[in-house]
Amino acid sequence: MKKIIFFILMCNNAFGQSFQQELDSLLAAKYSSNQAGIAVLILHHNKEIYKKGFGLANIETKAPITAQTNFRMASVSKQFTAMCIMLLEKQNKLSYEDNLLKFFPDFDKTVGSKIKIKHLLTHTSGILDYEELIPANQKEQLSDADVVNFLKNQSKTYFEAGSTFQYSNSGFCLLEQIVERASKMSFVEFIESHIFKPLGMKSTKIFETNVDIPNRAMGYARNEKGELIFSDQSITSATKGDGCIYTSLEDYSKWHNSLINNKLINLNSELIKINHKIEGTKNVRYGLGWFHSYNASNQLELYHTGSTCGFSNAVNFVPQKGFLLVSFSNIADNHLIEKSIRVLLKKYNLDDSAIDFAKMLELTR
Repeated sequence: MKKIIFFILMCNNAFGQSFQQELDSLLAAKYSSNQAGIAVLILHHNKEIYKKGFGLANIETKAPITAQTNFRMASVSKQFTAMCIMLLEKQNKLSYEDNLLKFFPDFDKTVGSKIKIKHLLTHTSGILDYEELIPANQKEQLSDADVVNFLKNQSKTYFEAGSTFQYSNSGFCLLEQIVERASKMSFVEFIESHIFKPLGMKSTKIFETNVDIPNRAMGYARNEKGELIFSDQSITSATKGDGCIYTSLEDYSKWHNSLINNKLINLNSELIKINHKIEGTKNVRYGLGWFHSYNASNQLELYHTGSTCGFSNAVNFVPQKGFLLVSFSNIADNHLIEKSIRVLLKKYNLDDSAIDFAKMLELTR
């Protein structure tokens, strides 16, 4: 019996090494050592089978990408904002049924009375995109409070709250401000004291002007010639609720561990309460910062991307199968690499997710 077990372990080890070598070759060919790149983490049956960085976090300083490199999360940040709301609901400081007027009494009365927190958490509020309301002469980076000021006097919405799905950064900026008003703390203070510190996410930071971010990756984009150019910040890069977190593979692993072990909240239970089935999809839902669905075995699958002027990120996990794929890149519009990684995962029967990642990416645009 011992010989059989030893043989199986040997085969599994060789199998894993072959996958790792192929993924190494794929990523090394895509990301040269003197350009921006990517960091990838993969868990299978809750065992880490891959964690590696390729390319540079900062082309100017030649700092390499490692598991400790902090990338701007863009919309992957939304799951953290939603967790703040869940924790405040658990503390009885707010209700998912609360409307906007409870926190923003000067909001347009008709709009504010109809839109509830649960609508913001499911992208079903119909509230206007703040990006369309930015003044042409705006030069300073916007804050979440600025977004509230843009929206509070708007007397129209795209549709009746709760009736349909439309991805909204505005909604998560409002949620950031709700966290501050419900907790009577700054968003940074709340998220650090209730999430980052309890989970040991020591290097994870919220972007703030003049605040140091350790091991920070700088963002880049390709110009018309295909050359990488510096593209780290924009006018909308300072809003916190919709996409301002910087984290690393190492710290994201701690976050993921908290989710599968219900350290802060039982995410599955909350998703059952707060979700919206997305029209035109095969039972794909959105809630609490996650696209999610249930596979043929009725197992929860979660997915989200993050896209901004200099970063492209994706996270996908299937809690009951112990599968996790994390891809952080400091290159804009770099999501196609995920398809290549998934082809390789399927070749080795390692990809346990059936979610249509391309469709989910499309829904964020």
